[in-house]
Amino acid sequence: MTLPTRSLGGLDVSAIGFGAMVLSPGMYGEIDDRTAAAALNHAIDAGATLIDSSDGYGADGHNEKLIGEAVRGRRDEVVLATKFGFRVPEGAEAHAFPVNYSFGELAVNAEPRYVRGYAEQSLRNLGTDRIDLYYPHFPDPVVPIEDTVGAVAELVEAGLVRHLGLSNVDAGQLRAAHAVHPVSAVQAQWSMWQPIDADLLATARELGVGVVAWSPLGSGFLTGKVSTVSASDFRSNIPRFDAEKLAANNDKYAPVRALAAEIGVSPGQLALAWLLHQDPAVVPIPGSRTPAHITENLEAARIALTGPTLARIDDALREFAPAGEGSLR
Repeated sequence: MTLPTRSLGGLDVSAIGFGAMVLSPGMYGEIDDRTAAAALNHAIDAGATLIDSSDGYGADGHNEKLIGEAVRGRRDEVVLATKFGFRVPEGAEAHAFPVNYSFGELAVNAEPRYVRGYAEQSLRNLGTDRIDLYYPHFPDPVVPIEDTVGAVAELVEAGLVRHLGLSNVDAGQLRAAHAVHPVSAVQAQWSMWQPIDADLLATARELGVGVVAWSPLGSGFLTGKVSTVSASDFRSNIPRFDAEKLAANNDKYAPVRALAAEIGVSPGQLALAWLLHQDPAVVPIPGSRTPAHITENLEAARIALTGPTLARIDDALREFAPAGEGSLR
């Protein structure tokens, strides 16, 4: 199957990609590799060409290795995107990156001297000779973004990386990085319950940089099917998924769910279609482990929303002010 396509700074991908983080244990509860591989292959079969991963998803490069096995023999069907700097190598200094989740901070290291090693390990994990879109996972708080980007630029020159991306940066960092080497895509949290930073979006538009929207379904909340999360679920670290706040947020989301039912789509499809209508260069990367849900998500790329319908959605969203912190930063 084929889906409509979009351009991320000259890199053509399906209008909706696939976020593979959900396929590693410990992210959204437990999962076995057979189930994960089946989900990933179904996503590719259903038309998702952009597959997004990170060397920090799962233990010991689990997520990348899983993807490498799944795309063996069909590598040219997909655009492989992965991120680095979140899994700090032994002997390297860990730099604290503050976040709004309950654990408070992440350990990162994006020093230029480590970048090639990160890439070579990801290439081995993925079983490929090139990474199509390569991002520093987080801007290192003690390393200028220009220095990190300069190291990735060397990988582009060497043919190991095709396109540079940035993840979880602000507008100033995007502009500084783009001055060193063209940035094809910036990955940012963006959904109905977490707007993108306006300055970042404006800068991306000015520079011709595509936007990859992570958590476009609000970590699953916007599907309208999340009533509880277990302690083993990564979402238990997000304040909005606290039991009391989650119940309140589901109540607040009711008008949007009702509007989806009236239109004849699922709440998740409405959330994805709405996001696609916000900018022609945004590509959401929802993840799922269930083939039926994957198909449902990808079919949102074919949903056209009229101006009056978009206005009604925006009216409903103005009344939807989620309880609790939901952003990473």
